[in-house]
Amino acid sequence: MSRKISLLDCTLRDGGYVNDWLFGHDNIVSVFERIVDAGTDIIEVGFLDDRRPFDYDRSIMPDTDSVGKIYGDLDKKNTKVFGMIDYGTCSLDNIKPCSESYLDGIRVIFKKHLKDEALRFCSELKKLGYIVFAQLVSVTAYSDDDLKELCALANATHPDAVSMVDTYGLTHQKDLKHILEILDENLDHDIAIGYHGHNNFQMAYANCQMILAYSDQTDRELLVDGTLYGMGKSAGNAPIELVAMHMNNEYGKEYHLSQYLEAIDANIMEFYQPATWGYSLFFFLAASNDCHPNYVKQLTNKHTLSIKQINELLGKLQGEKKLLYDKDYMERLYVEFQDKEINDSADIEALARELRGKTILVTGPGTTIKTESKKIGDFVMSADPLIISINYASRAFMPDYIFLTNTKRHIQVATLLSKEKIPVIATSNVTPTDKPFEYVMNISALLDRDSEYADNSLMMILKVLMRSGVKEVNLAGFDGYSGTDANYLDEGKEYDFAKQKADYLNNYMSGFIRSHKDDIKVNFLTTTRYDIT
Repeated sequence: MSRKISLLDCTLRDGGYVNDWLFGHDNIVSVFERIVDAGTDIIEVGFLDDRRPFDYDRSIMPDTDSVGKIYGDLDKKNTKVFGMIDYGTCSLDNIKPCSESYLDGIRVIFKKHLKDEALRFCSELKKLGYIVFAQLVSVTAYSDDDLKELCALANATHPDAVSMVDTYGLTHQKDLKHILEILDENLDHDIAIGYHGHNNFQMAYANCQMILAYSDQTDRELLVDGTLYGMGKSAGNAPIELVAMHMNNEYGKEYHLSQYLEAIDANIMEFYQPATWGYSLFFFLAASNDCHPNYVKQLTNKHTLSIKQINELLGKLQGEKKLLYDKDYMERLYVEFQDKEINDSADIEALARELRGKTILVTGPGTTIKTESKKIGDFVMSADPLIISINYASRAFMPDYIFLTNTKRHIQVATLLSKEKIPVIATSNVTPTDKPFEYVMNISALLDRDSEYADNSLMMILKVLMRSGVKEVNLAGFDGYSGTDANYLDEGKEYDFAKQKADYLNNYMSGFIRSHKDDIKVNFLTTTRYDIT
């Protein structure tokens, strides 16, 4: 058999039921880029619903022009980009021809009693040049005769695919296979069959496996849907990272699992706590590595490792130690992992050449970036500095470089990096998306293992500058920490521990700067709680 099987991600569309599609634009951009860079065949980027106003931060859009406003600058590479219409919520007047749209295809979802007019609507979309999928809401509500009637209508209007939507997560494999066999027997063979599962019975992943295994029995193309971390209303959907792993292992696919995992960690987990669904990322990582979940907790609590690196470390567990938790054993593996340094000498030399002879301004995310902007602006006008921004960028003072120290901060500047093409100086624990960073610094040489928080970003950039031969630096927006007031201009960037540990953090950074006063002169342009006298 041909084994024409494809994987579709619908996080930005179906996951939106959890948060009213308010992912925030940076998250939207990052999810899109991660899904594309994972090599996913199709990404569904949201609903087309002309009842909703345009919102740059939401993945529900009134028309195809709005899709272009949100996604138009992004490179879709080899991934097909789809939107979805719940039949009756978006008129053809709001759908431009495919040649004038960022979308490659549209999926139309409809209830059984609307199937005649919905399939005619699908036919009109095909005339506009789109790839069109017909999505059968609550496929379990269709009798065998209903399914055969649906197939006759589909053969007449000819969508590119017909998908079984298990809206309430009711199907087990025997029932689903029966529906699949009816569709396979009665649909024209150039119409693909898809499956969109919900996880009420925790069967979505197993059902995806059954659909994929059916490729042994048909030459027809088959498609399965998933979302990051199973994000979706109630029990959620089939987790795309599980389905992709299965397709890699059993069918020779080459989806990049690390991109899915990074997107879960950086983009999806913030929505999980207020609106929990499905299973746990911790348990997925533990189960996929056949190890005790306490190892995952131990590594994530360090706050220095990306999800990809945690996965790599778990893969180093051997023998009975996998399931018999041994904290000291993992600590030794962690130290060995961190001590395997990358050679960043070439990047340091290249950066030193760029910085030589320049006035350096490093900007941070403190509130003084806004409240003391005139002071900063006057300095920029008079000194014409080279600006390096840490894990953040003020559009008022656009940086020449961005220094990134962890993946979550990488995500928060995703839009800026995509549009402005700002060069990145990154520590070696940060996972890139589609292309290598311009400069990669060995994190092992920058961490302070004697500190309670080993990866303080200001401390690390000062170490980078010192290693690059810089003797003087100007700082703005490094306000220090308060136990009561906002510590960041964007309060969404606040670390959970910052207010509880404000005095410790201020004392630590003050001491670090004082201890290196002979190596680098530090000038604060804006008000700070750090005491360097």
